[in-house]
Parts: sequence; C-alpha cells; structure tokens
Amino acid sequence: MAPPLLHLNDIALTFGGTPLLQGVELSVSAGERICLVGRNGSGKSTLLKIAAGLIDPDRGKRFFQPGATVRYLPQEPDLSAYATVFDYVQSGLDATDDPYQARYVLEQLGLTGEEAPQRLSGGEIRRAALARVLAPEPSVLLLDEPTNHLDLPAIEWLESRLREMRTALVLISHDRRFLQNLSRTTVWLDRGKARRIDIGFAAFEAWRDDALAQEAVDQQKLSRKIDAEEDWMRYGVTARRKRNVRRVAELASLRQARRDYRATAGKATISVAQADKSSTLVIEAKGISKAFGNRPIVENFSLRVVRGDRIGIVGPNGSGKTTLVSMLVGALAPDSGEVRQGASLEMTTLDQTRDSLDPNWTLAEAMTGGRGDFVIIGGQSRHVASYMKDFLFAPEQVRTPLKALSGGERGRLMLARALAKPSNVLVLDEPTNDLDLETLDVLEEMLGDYAGTVILISHDRDFLDRVVSGVIVPEGDGRWVEYAGGYSDMLTQRGSDIAGRAAVPGKKPGERRDAGAAQPASAKGGGARRRMSFNEKHALETLPKRMAALQKDITRLQAKLADPNLYARDAKAFADTTAALGAAQTELAEAEEKWLELEMLREEIEGG
Repeated sequence: MAPPLLHLNDIALTFGGTPLLQGVELSVSAGERICLVGRNGSGKSTLLKIAAGLIDPDRGKRFFQPGATVRYLPQEPDLSAYATVFDYVQSGLDATDDPYQARYVLEQLGLTGEEAPQRLSGGEIRRAALARVLAPEPSVLLLDEPTNHLDLPAIEWLESRLREMRTALVLISHDRRFLQNLSRTTVWLDRGKARRIDIGFAAFEAWRDDALAQEAVDQQKLSRKIDAEEDWMRYGVTARRKRNVRRVAELASLRQARRDYRATAGKATISVAQADKSSTLVIEAKGISKAFGNRPIVENFSLRVVRGDRIGIVGPNGSGKTTLVSMLVGALAPDSGEVRQGASLEMTTLDQTRDSLDPNWTLAEAMTGGRGDFVIIGGQSRHVASYMKDFLFAPEQVRTPLKALSGGERGRLMLARALAKPSNVLVLDEPTNDLDLETLDVLEEMLGDYAGTVILISHDRDFLDRVVSGVIVPEGDGRWVEYAGGYSDMLTQRGSDIAGRAAVPGKKPGERRDAGAAQPASAKGGGARRRMSFNEKHALETLPKRMAALQKDITRLQAKLADPNLYARDAKAFADTTAALGAAQTELAEAEEKWLELEMLREEIEGG
C-alpha cells in the first residue's frame, strides 16, 4: 500500500485551559475526499493550519511525502501584498505549473485577474483565493470554508470542478449539500479527539447521533456501577483484605474515569419572541419594477405572501435579491407597480452586515445597547448572560469584546439580537453564514415552529430544502419567477441550474440549455464596449465611503432604538429615529446597487 501523501501523528495543542487537540491523527492518501467536521471551536481550522505547516503543535509530527504538493485555502485570504488579482494567483504556481490555468480558472470564476485587491468584495476575494489553489492542481487541497461568500452558481461550479480533479481533498464546510456531494470519508473532531469514519457526510450525522446515544448509555452504566461500589464500601460484608484493596482501587479508577470524561457541548436553544398574529395577507406585490439606469433589476413582478409562508430568494450575487426584498418589506419604493402590506405586521430583519457592530463593544453591550445587564425577551426581562447561554455563550463571555469572537460566534450573536425582538414576519439575509451544523439544526427547528411568515435569502441548498415552501429565482432581464417547494423542487421544475439559466438569456422558465453550451458561472452578456464616463468613475470611487458613512449612521440609530425605554420616555424621538433609520437603510440599499452596477460595468469594459 502506498504511503499517505500527508500524515499527522499524535497532534496535541493547548491554548491554555482545556486542550484543543489531544493525540489527533489525520492521514490523507492520493485521491481521498475527506470532510473534517465538528462544532465551532472544536479546532478544525487549527488542525488544517497544522496540516498546511502554518502552525506548530505542542506535540506530534507532520509527514509530507517528498515531491507531493499542497495548497491551503484560509477562511480569510490576504491579498494586500499584491498589485492585481493575477499577481496573487500566479504567486501560488510552481515553476512547472501552466500560467494559462491561472487565467482559465479566473475566467471561470468571473474575474479577469486585473482587479485591484483592495476593491474586491468578499465574494470576489474568495474567488481569487480559490483560483490560487485550484490552478496548480496540487496533490492535496486543504479547503477551509470554500463556499463562504459565494453565490449558488459559483458553489455549483466549484463542486463540479472539484469532482473532476484527481487531487486529494480535506474539506471544512458548513454547507451540507456541498459535503454530501464531495466527501467519501469523514473525520469527526470532537472534544479534542479525531474519529475517522469511512463514510461520506451523507451517512455521518446518523452515525454520530448513534455514537452519542451509546456514549450517554455508557456514562449511565458507569454512574450506576460507581453507585453500586460505593454502596458495597458502606454496607457490604467484609471479605478478604486483599480483595477489598483491589475493589477500592477499582472504585478510584471508576471515579477518575468519570472526572476525566468530557461531555459534549450543550445544544443551542434558539427561540424567537413572537408578536401577535398578523393579518392573513402579509404582502401583496402587483407588477412591481425597479431599474438602475438602463439595467432592469425587477420587471413586472407580482407575488402574494400569506401568513405562515416560507419564501426563499436565490440567485447570483448582483442579481437584485436584496433590492427585491427591500421593495417587498417597504424599505425601497418600486419605480412602478404597488406593494400592499397586511395589518399588524411586526417585522424583524437579520442582514449580512455583521461588521456594523462596534468591534470594541462587549457581548453584553451589543445585546443591551450598553444599557445595563438585562434584555427584554417576549415581554419578560432576562439577564443577558442567561439569554446568551441559549446561544451557547459561556457566562464569562458577556464581557468579551466582539472583535475576539469567531465567525460562528458573531453569527449566533446576530441571531440572538434579531430574534429578541417580537415579530410575526422574519426577514433573514444569509442566516446560516458561519453557523455550525448543530446550530443550523436548531435554527431549522425554530423556523419550523415559528407561527409567523419567513422571507429569506440564502445560498445554502440543503437549508432551503428543509425550510422553505417556495423559491423565487431571477430568470434574466429583471424577470423573477416563483416555484413551489424547496431548492431541489425548483431545479426539477426549471430543468436546469441557476448558472445554466443565467447564461442563456431569452429562454422561458423551465426550458433546458443545449448540451455542450456550458459557460462560466459568471458569464457576461455581450454588449457594445464603451469607456466609463467621468461621473461613473467618480461615483465608483466615492460610493464606498458614502456606504461606510451610512452604515455608521444605521449602527448609531439601531443602538438608539435598542433602548427598550425610549418609546415610553420620548415617543417623538422614537418616531424620528425610526424614520431616520428607514431612510438611511433605503439610501444604503440604493448606493450598494449603484456601486454594484458600476462595478459590473467596469469589469465588463476591462474584461471585454
């Protein structure tokens, strides 16, 4: 049998307190497809960094087969040292690699390579980092959350590309469908230990649940045995002294085993403060349209949402998902058509802008707006430590600054903030970002039990299948179509995936593409080339600063409204602040769409 390409042996690492990794082994052979799973904070990313040679463990050895090549995709790539995206991607090539592959992969991912790194969005940074590790086709690929910030066409393209490659994969992801489609082996990192199971992720969760149930039974048996031995110690008939000494030693050993046992982390308890029922009709849109310049975003779209509906909105980045939702919830006026909302609506919104929170705030300040240690949940006052415990935060973390939180912890914090407000309509923009699989399960259960209406934007196909009852998809030229069922149902009715449809304008919904007509995930429509005007260039340069200023205003206004006593103390200030917040959010949405339109125009001109 050939030796592994990469082998980690007896890896141990402690950052103080409970060991993060204890005697962990990881072996990667040619062509293997391994998913590395575990809860947030279990050490998955750290283990991947050790495998990449970026972190030295306290104990253990790393073997890498001579002549093999490895490439590592971090969660937060740093392009700051490079003048262009192509320079960054090219730096990942060896002397024997083909530079054409770098250009080809960049093109497939919708980039030209001439982009300046400081002007890239989060999704574009992720695409550039993927091009850097995919172009060389290394012996081993170590991928940490490769689908973060990617839209569905890019995720599906990446999935197809990885299937075709002969490279060995070690993959960390919270995207269930992505893991199911790519993995053949699972390594479960749990309480410092790694367990390897020669099954793909599709069968892993059932195996894990059985293993945890058996572990609980074993712990109950251990406790009963200790109780029986302690009872013998107190009341048993004295036998030979030698036998008594042995049983005392065995009892001490059993007690030590119970002390050494590390129980699983608690389960999140995600609940939502529900308002009184809304009217049966929640939202009715009739023939609404919205365009930015000559580019139609939404064209003559109609929709009727009734109480209890779960609507998912999907599509490529830049297709107008946020604009459509903003019109439906009344934050943005359509150019034509009308939106009518039902009575007694209490909307709560969760957006993607986690950076809007002051990183120097503590967890408690983020939840209370800096006012005391109590939050109002469903009309009841709760200590912030008690409420945050429901979201798996330890009591000592309430004084932790937000800048010290992981991505998963920030995701749980944003959920906690949003769900604390009474609502009968939830509007969620990428709610699954950075959440571990166990927390995703609880979120899905909460949404299933929620008595109100849910409108969500998501790129998580499995989450959409489990939660929504209808999916709205862009069909090109501002046309949007609603399909019944989840994401998989939409694909069946539509006859092709989102990338395929977006690349063939003018066809009717459900019409299949011709075989062999595959195009890049971000194929651009052909149009007459032209130069950007002075005003367009000026807007492209100044809009980011304006958006940042608006985001600060929104953060300040949200913090002011977080005061539960503001309305009672000053009703006019509450009304003025609410109006100002709505205006700022509308202006920010318009500025973001304008910037996106100009950025797409720039890319088309420079890449044409």
